[in-house]
Amino acid sequence: MALLQSVEHRSHQELRLCYQCHKCTAGCPSAADMLFGPDRLIRLIQLGEDQRVLGSPDLWLCAGCGTCGARCPNGIDMAPVMDALRAAALSRGIRPGDPGALAFHRLFLGITRRLGRSHEATLLILYKLRSGNLFADMGSGIRLVVKGKVPLLPHRIAGWRQVAGVMEMRMPRSADPAGEAADGSDPWN
Repeated sequence: MALLQSVEHRSHQELRLCYQCHKCTAGCPSAADMLFGPDRLIRLIQLGEDQRVLGSPDLWLCAGCGTCGARCPNGIDMAPVMDALRAAALSRGIRPGDPGALAFHRLFLGITRRLGRSHEATLLILYKLRSGNLFADMGSGIRLVVKGKVPLLPHRIAGWRQVAGVMEMRMPRSADPAGEAADGSDPWN
């Protein structure tokens, strides 16, 4: 299955509707650090430039904030597209240039499965322990905690089992897009 069809199927987004108006990239808070930006990434997918797309650091820089989807005149939400692209890259053995990105991705998914939502303090602590870079950004983290922007204690939402169930249906652990598929098969096809 071609990358375009695979990503459209998995993300439930119609990438063929994109006519490169650039509104998504203009509003993307991560675009300044990206190589292509959301609109050019879609264009490369349309052109069949699989290697350029799947090797792009953009996949791992997307914060999934949804600004692109809110601005798109055709309602294309890039967050699920980026999820599908990350999974496709990993299933083809293409790892992110920054190994910390994959660790962050796995931790985020694991925490969301267990709590039904993300918990920034848990994510930060686990990431710091895994990366061994304990003191980088310490000042920013302390300021966020002091201002009450990051609660210290995690809590599960009432419907966490339903969230875990949805995640299991969309992304079975046996076919984890983080590269845990034992047979190396493409979990999106």
